[in-house]
Amino acid sequence: MKITLETGGTQRTVEFGPEGNVVLDGQPRRADCASIAADLFSILLDGHSFEAHVREDGGKVVVAIGGREFAFRIEDPRAWRQRGASVEAEGRQQVVASMPGKIVRVLAAAGQAVTAGQGLVVVEAMKMQNELRSPKSGKLERLLVSEGQAVNAGDVLAVVS
Repeated sequence: MKITLETGGTQRTVEFGPEGNVVLDGQPRRADCASIAADLFSILLDGHSFEAHVREDGGKVVVAIGGREFAFRIEDPRAWRQRGASVEAEGRQQVVASMPGKIVRVLAAAGQAVTAGQGLVVVEAMKMQNELRSPKSGKLERLLVSEGQAVNAGDVLAVVS
């Protein structure tokens, strides 16, 4: 996955590869990241350990490391599909695992009202975490997984009505 970050008028490109390989502005780096809490991450970058507090603030992501704050605007190339789109899926929708993995976080509860694009669960596959989102606004009718559960490609994880 490749994303563009903008901070202080400067754009930086980050490409995430397999096995902790990261390319930052064309330079290969070794990195590993683990979520410790909802907004706290443990990062290992080129053999150096960091603790990062992450929060959203006015459309930007603010990362606090060692008493310093860095504000980023993230440009995700996959997000263009949703710009200006107001069409939602209709009827009862299933949220399905696209590949085998493990549920690392449950972000919504059965019976809860959800909006289109709201995160429902986070699946870790191939050392990458992917947030699966609601395809429509409605009610999370059924949540069929729990944290720590292994899932296979094609498994139904949730149903939104």
